[in-house]
Amino acid sequence: MPAAYERLARLEAAGAHGRELLAVALGGGLAGRVAAVSSFGAESAVLLALIAEIDPATPVIFLETGRHFPETLAYREALADRLGLQQVLDVTPVEAEARDADPTGELWYYDSDACCDLRKVRPLERALAPFDAWISGRKRHQSATRAVLPFVELEGGRIKLNPLADWDARRLMQEMQERDLPRHPLVARGYPSIGCATCTRPVGQGEDSRAGRWAGSGKVECGIHRGGAAAA
Repeated sequence: MPAAYERLARLEAAGAHGRELLAVALGGGLAGRVAAVSSFGAESAVLLALIAEIDPATPVIFLETGRHFPETLAYREALADRLGLQQVLDVTPVEAEARDADPTGELWYYDSDACCDLRKVRPLERALAPFDAWISGRKRHQSATRAVLPFVELEGGRIKLNPLADWDARRLMQEMQERDLPRHPLVARGYPSIGCATCTRPVGQGEDSRAGRWAGSGKVECGIHRGGAAAA
């Protein structure tokens, strides 16, 4: 696995863009040992379309927190079907852990970090155990904490690819239009970044795209991204 990381890092240093690195990873370098992680949110469609073009059997992990907007769950089904994704894996918290840690279902309200750990961080750690690498949809334009995001990272001994790190909102929109990809229905209602319904609000004019996530709490990441470019 270190050899695979070194190869990708060398390609990035030599000027390879994210789509090239994605093709290398899925087309042979990490074939069978890499999964994508997707929220099926506002900006997910382009990355999933690129993955489906290369290998539609690539596992796509969806963290089913039990707190998603109904629109997100419907969009997940529709987009996966549209793109021909063959392995969308719903990953849920361990039932006993959820019952013990959140017996009233209100953990999100008084300890959002603990809620994210229960419903996202721990389930993702379990889901990624069989894989040497994972593909993230993070982008530099999304927030100040992601402004220097590289294409390739090594996190906890596992490779993380951010193929669209340098894409901005305009480029994403153009690609979606050219591919005739459906948009998440909440985008039209002022949600440029979409997480759990309990912790996401519409974004106001002039705010960055993730300002509606955990608004007013000082929290900027759920915890699944622990690298320097996204540390909370």
